[in-house]
Order: sequence, then structure tokens, then C-alpha cells
Amino acid sequence: MMIRRSIFAAILLAVTTPALAHVGEHAVSGFSSGFLHPFGGIDHTLAMLAVGLFAALLSGRALWALPVSFIAMMLMGGGLGLLEAELPAVESGIAASVIILGVVVALGWRWPVSAAMVLVGAFAVFHGYAHGAEIPADADGVAYGAGFSLASMTLHGAGIAAGVVALNRTIVVRLAGAGIAATGFILALS
Repeated sequence: MMIRRSIFAAILLAVTTPALAHVGEHAVSGFSSGFLHPFGGIDHTLAMLAVGLFAALLSGRALWALPVSFIAMMLMGGGLGLLEAELPAVESGIAASVIILGVVVALGWRWPVSAAMVLVGAFAVFHGYAHGAEIPADADGVAYGAGFSLASMTLHGAGIAAGVVALNRTIVVRLAGAGIAATGFILALS
């Protein structure tokens, strides 16, 4: 067991790079650039996988309600980013989302679906803001937004699928949550 944990920790450290999802303008604009954006930083990827895992742990209505809440609020945050509205501590909010969602999954906390929707929705505003603030000036904002929304839904779906498949082994889901939280801490420190 100790060897597995050591290997898992080494893999996390190897794939952990500074949060590079928010480095400025993109060379390509439109749908494909928007779709690729959430995959460009491990912080976005892990937060969205955690939303899916959280939804799988809660099951039932949460399977669709959490991703819908995240996407809706992410689009709102994207609009704020497009409008260049001030949103303080965006990077901190994104890092907190990875840590807190990971911890919630790791601890297997059972939340009312409405409270879980509020939690993921609040974090989604930060993720959306980062996406929206980085849409190139000459980009089609609708196509870019559709791209990052579809990518986010894909990541939520992957988290849900992994969570549902592993749900009879809750420890696997909880360990994944712990790995996500640990990676979030590392990102926050870098």
C-alpha cells in the first residue's frame, strides 16, 4: 500500500506544473481554442473532474444538477471576464476550488444537492472569469464560450463516469479526491 501511495504521489508531482491556464492571449481563436483552454491548465481540469466525482458521490439529481450549475455560473463568470469587470483573487478562487472540491470528495461528505450546486457554482464564476478574460479580442466570443463549455461538460462527464464506475469502491473515489486536493495545494504554493 505504501508503494502505491508513493507511486501515486510521484505521478502527481511529475504532472504538476505551475497553473498555466491563464497565461494571456491565445494564438488561435474560436471554438477550438475555447475547447482546448480548460485542458491547458491542470487547475481547470482537476476542478471539473472533481465536480463530476462530487456529483457521482451524491448521485440522483446531482448527476445533472451540479454540472448544469457549474456551466451556467461559468458562463456568467465568462461574461464578467469579457466585460473586464473586476473580480478579485481569481487565481486564488481557482486554486481554492481544486482544494475544496478535492477535500469534499476525499471526505465523502453528503451534501444537499442545492448546497452542492451553490458551492460548485461559486467556484465556476472564477473559472469562467479566467476563460472570459482570456478570449482574444478578435475571437468569436460565442464560439469560444461554446468550446470551453463543451470541454467543461466533457470533463464533468469523465468525473461522473469515473465516480459511477468506482462507486462500489468508494475508497478509490475518495483517494482521487485526496489527490486532487493535494495537487491543488501544490498549485497554490507555486
